[in-house]
Amino acid sequence: MLNERKYTIETEQETDGRWIAEVLEIPGVLAYGDTIEQAQANVEALTFRIIAEEIEENTSKNIFGFSNIAFSLSWIIDGQA
Repeated sequence: MLNERKYTIETEQETDGRWIAEVLEIPGVLAYGDTIEQAQANVEALTFRIIAEEIEENTSKNIFGFSNIAFSLSWIIDGQA
C-alpha cells in the first residue's frame, strides 16, 4: 500500500523583486528564484533531494512516518490558496 504525503508551498515576493518559496511541512526548506515558477521549481527540487537522502539513509520511516512516497504539491501565493 502506498502512503501519500502532501506538501504545501507558500510563495512570497521579496521587496527586491525575487520570489521565495517555502515547504511548510518541512522546517527550513526554502528557495529563491527570479520568478515565482523558478522559486517553486527550486524548492520542489530541494524537497525531493531531502526526501531522497532520508530514504537513502533509511530514516524516512522515522522522520516522515512512511516508507513509500507519492508527491503532491499545492501552492499558496502571498497567503492565498
